[in-house]
Amino acid sequence: MTDDLTGKTAFVTGAGARHGIGRRIALHLARAGANVVLSDLAQNEVPGLRDTVDEIRAAGGAAIAVTGDLGQEAEGQACIDAAVREFGGLDIVVNNAGSLAGSDNFMTTTPAQWTASFQVNLLAPMMVIQAAIPHLQRRGGGVIINIGSTGSLGAEPGFGAYTAMKHGLIGLTKTIAAEFGVDNIRCNTVCPGYIETDMHMAANQRLAARQGVTLEQIKAQRYGPVALRRAGRPDEVADAVLYLCGPGGSYVTGVALPVAGGVPFGI
Repeated sequence: MTDDLTGKTAFVTGAGARHGIGRRIALHLARAGANVVLSDLAQNEVPGLRDTVDEIRAAGGAAIAVTGDLGQEAEGQACIDAAVREFGGLDIVVNNAGSLAGSDNFMTTTPAQWTASFQVNLLAPMMVIQAAIPHLQRRGGGVIINIGSTGSLGAEPGFGAYTAMKHGLIGLTKTIAAEFGVDNIRCNTVCPGYIETDMHMAANQRLAARQGVTLEQIKAQRYGPVALRRAGRPDEVADAVLYLCGPGGSYVTGVALPVAGGVPFGI
């Protein structure tokens, strides 16, 4: 079954990083025929957004970029409204934006860090979904994908706030799947493991500095328990998202799908 999304419109958050999962998701959806709206914070990699839009258009696709803080209700609504104005509707939402704020030992994590993590990793996806659902209902259904983490399924020391919010994201996913299945709206969480993104590599650097070891030692420590013995590629996460958005995933909702190379989930 082909992943044909011709005529669909997709909204992808956190799509500005040049080496990020959001960019690869946007490119995959565009290659499947979807119109794509790429979103990120105004101060985050705006040139990256523009480069991706240009790449999609050069390949014959349709794409625009919008910027705003999705943790602020009015800005999130404005981004969704811009997508609908441009392409006449909305069919797919991918909540990819995330933050490692509060990634520290639990006892040194501050309330401000905890709040910052909540704003990006849980509150913003909730508000984007609230803004999007009326548009999905008007189309007779749609797909929502929340990008979680293996931190949504277990725990690793030093990522307390992030882990708590990513667990909450699965609860949000299941709630949306349960409440809006009657409207033919499917909602799933994709849970990447160690993926070679800027955010992941920054986390490796931070852990290496904290433990006083080399970056290669951290990689060996983290990737050693992975069944495939390597970090994943952003394209491998995007492939899973494409499956869940396309006809092949039409009877899948409310699940948390690990894309993690067989990584243990910890506690």
